Amino acid sequence: MSAPNDWKELLGKAYSISTEDIENEVKQEKEVANKAKMKLRVAIDKKNRSGKSVTVVTGFDGDEESVNSLAKIIKTKLGTGGSVKDYEIILQGDLRDKVLSILLNEGYSSAKKV
Repeated sequence: MSAPNDWKELLGKAYSISTEDIENEVKQEKEVANKAKMKLRVAIDKKNRSGKSVTVVTGFDGDEESVNSLAKIIKTKLGTGGSVKDYEIILQGDLRDKVLSILLNEGYSSAKKV
């Protein structure tokens, strides 16, 4: 049996990359760059909510799909309810510190607590 890095087995094999693969890689690189540049703000809000606290994450520049996927990640990790309205993630309860740590772990390096 040959070693997994045996270069002789690779002789004569041709590899190709489709344009879709290249476009997907470029899109992923842009998403990572955009994550670092987004100035997300994590705040608490009690207005018009019958005195109940909610955590609001604002400042998204991406598309609706990325906001929804991030909201799902946060809600799943925290085990709380919430929604997305007008590119804002609204979560039940005062979860600013926990949400901020999740955002930093996800690559949103310029997120801060307000």
